[in-house]
Amino acid sequence: MAVPIIQQVRVGAYIMKQKLTGVKRYPLVLMLEPLFKCNLACPGCGKIDYPDPILAKRLSLQECLDAVDECGAPIVSIPGGEPLIHKEMPAIVEGIVARKKFVYLCTNALLLRKRMKDYTPSPYLTFSVHLDGLEEEHDRAVDQKGTFKIAVDAIKMAVEKGFRVTVNATLFNNAKPDAMAEFFDFVMTLGVESITISPGYAYERASGQEYFLKRTHTKNLFREVFRLGREKGRKWMFNQSSLFLDFLAGNQQYECTPWGNPTLSVFGWQKPCYLVGEGYVKTFKELMDTTDWDAYGTGKYEKCADCMVHCGFEPTAVADTVAHPLKALKVFLKGVDTEGPMAPEIDLSNQRPAEYMFEKIVEEQSTEQPSTASQGVEVSVSKSA
Repeated sequence: MAVPIIQQVRVGAYIMKQKLTGVKRYPLVLMLEPLFKCNLACPGCGKIDYPDPILAKRLSLQECLDAVDECGAPIVSIPGGEPLIHKEMPAIVEGIVARKKFVYLCTNALLLRKRMKDYTPSPYLTFSVHLDGLEEEHDRAVDQKGTFKIAVDAIKMAVEKGFRVTVNATLFNNAKPDAMAEFFDFVMTLGVESITISPGYAYERASGQEYFLKRTHTKNLFREVFRLGREKGRKWMFNQSSLFLDFLAGNQQYECTPWGNPTLSVFGWQKPCYLVGEGYVKTFKELMDTTDWDAYGTGKYEKCADCMVHCGFEPTAVADTVAHPLKALKVFLKGVDTEGPMAPEIDLSNQRPAEYMFEKIVEEQSTEQPSTASQGVEVSVSKSA
């Protein structure tokens, strides 16, 4: 099973509590982004294109744990930047686990072998290792040779030591179905729990804009990958709901749930979501109460037109699963449909034009002094680490 029973039960109980108490908007996963600094410079990343004063900023241990308590989501995902650079990360993870929250520590694994001794295996902790394909493809995607071998070696070590390990893979428009199927086959030989897959989001300042997928291409790509899996009886395990996978293949017409994965970064609570940064507030309550949620999403806003990323649509799929469990069970048992007509696409004709705020935000944030927490951070990483 891709997700342990204890996680399914606790998350399911949390969702039912929100439903029974009439809460309309509730977080499912807190995206806790304690730093932007990274030891890679991937062309498809929109999180590292900041000047040095911003890259020097860090969220402190207390700021991170306060956010976990304030948000209340049952799952905490820690992306970056590269979280293992943060010297308080072991204490941050320990504090989250002590609260019985499920934490996914996202890493490119360049530092994982060195840092693994600082962590204890737990049902509540998962190392989510970034791999974007087999060796040649992954090393090209992260723009650094040798990273694939380092990551695979670290994955094997983590599995041997009893850690929960998943692989997260982002697909771009140069992805080939045969190659992705071969990659999924390989990942399953590593002993990992599952794979998280998603099409890349076209961050406005990412250097590799030509690599991002359009919606039709995304759907056709995932249909072909899933078709190959079915034809050859492959046993791939995904860390995602069956209805989200069905959505990727064009069989569900979903609108995103941006409040499902709220984000706290060194800038504050990000409006409206992890992918689109158009303002920041100081508290989670302010984020929920002051964000114009109806102004965002496919068909509403140009920046959202091609987005099918898991952090926006997995919460929608999970809510649909709770509301229609038999539909979800049917997809789980029969597999994703790769032959039938696709669900109608959302009309884009009335979407409002994109507003580009990156430069303004950078200017505002650059005038602030780095957090004192940055004094306890390793700020340089050898490429051979």
